[in-house]
Amino acid sequence: MTTALYITAHPNDDRASYSMAVGKAFIGAYREANLGDEVIELDLYKTDIPHIDTDVFSGWGKLRSGASFDQLSEEEKRKVGRMNEIVEQYVAADKYVYVSPMWNFSFPPVLKAYIDAICVAGKTFKYTENGPVGLLGDKKAIHIQARGGIYSEGPAAAFESGHSYLQKIMQFHGVPSFEGIFVEGMAAMPNEAENIKQKAIARAKEAAKAF
Repeated sequence: MTTALYITAHPNDDRASYSMAVGKAFIGAYREANLGDEVIELDLYKTDIPHIDTDVFSGWGKLRSGASFDQLSEEEKRKVGRMNEIVEQYVAADKYVYVSPMWNFSFPPVLKAYIDAICVAGKTFKYTENGPVGLLGDKKAIHIQARGGIYSEGPAAAFESGHSYLQKIMQFHGVPSFEGIFVEGMAAMPNEAENIKQKAIARAKEAAKAF
């Protein structure tokens, strides 16, 4: 069975968020076109994602030194164990649908914490004598992002640091197919906001059929 992870990084739902509205349309159309697939919805704002902190570093260090998992402190066990669950779920999936807004040219911090949890040597990439090599060459991903301004072209394009960062992570992990669906310009052209959203929803539904 093919498994798709629907990863959302927005505190609001589709009624208040452009990215979530387009994401909802995408995953709905995807489900209709792929009735046999499993879709796992992962709301990062409702997910326990440990940050890389002293406990995580010390836990990893003990494991690398030969300690067993049971020899870790309770906090080390909780955080390291949870991060392992996150990356195992990620590696087991076949497709990734990321949904996020642009905040301050990037994305919400919960998505960065999630990315930190899935960037694990031996799981999503490995080190070789020729440098790191991605291990997810049989996956595909798409990113749905809402932007108040226009960042796909023009002078502001160089400031976009969310989709471009996620693209680098996908390349690092060896994911061969990574697309973007952008709903942008709503703040710059508020009178056109609803029209912009509806056009993005239409694009999302078409993209979902081929994803």
